[in-house]
Amino acid sequence: MEELGNQEKSYMKVINYIKKQIHLGELSIGGKLPAERELSEILGISRNSVREAIRTLDNMGILESQHGAGNFLTGKFENSLKESLTMLFLLNQIDYNQISQLRRALELEALLLAIDNISDEEIDSLSHLISQLEKGTEENNVILDKKLHYTIALASKNTLIVSILQALSEVLDRFIIDLRREILSQEDSKKGLMEVHNKMIKSLMTKDKKLAYEAINKHFDIIDEKLRGKEVSKNIQKP
Repeated sequence: MEELGNQEKSYMKVINYIKKQIHLGELSIGGKLPAERELSEILGISRNSVREAIRTLDNMGILESQHGAGNFLTGKFENSLKESLTMLFLLNQIDYNQISQLRRALELEALLLAIDNISDEEIDSLSHLISQLEKGTEENNVILDKKLHYTIALASKNTLIVSILQALSEVLDRFIIDLRREILSQEDSKKGLMEVHNKMIKSLMTKDKKLAYEAINKHFDIIDEKLRGKEVSKNIQKP
């Protein structure tokens, strides 16, 4: 049985091996790692240590284990980030206001970047989403709202912003049950969000960064008002 120190060393051996393979151009996103037996021989560690390292890297979003196919490099860090933020939230290191403040800043930057980088196809997709939101059911509008914000984030062409926004959105959805549904079901806030969504799309079409700034701030003013009006402790979903 290996000691803890050896297990940690083995784990780092696998990480360092992956880094080296990426640096040499031998491994990239979607690339398959050598089999457990081969990794064990290459790195001079036991197969049990390899398996433990693979599980850890899978949880971190670095790898994805596909049963019967092997282990592949994915670089999907959203899950790891989401779990880290969840722990920070549960430990009272961050709160709803801090999450909303960060989302406001990142969504504004995403929209401003999207103004410079968005494609015609992405604008068409957003216009279609807006038209669906205007006539959609309450349940479907929740899905469409998330898709609209995600599409704008993607149009920023900034992978880090996309990953962080996804994690923040999921943490907020997890701990404040049905927040989106509540906002979209009330006529005043629903109307307000529709107006700012339209302004966001218009800012993209006209390349108007001032309008983008106004739309994002109005959007989060609406959300923050709803957050302040809720008794948050009664709406926390127990882990």
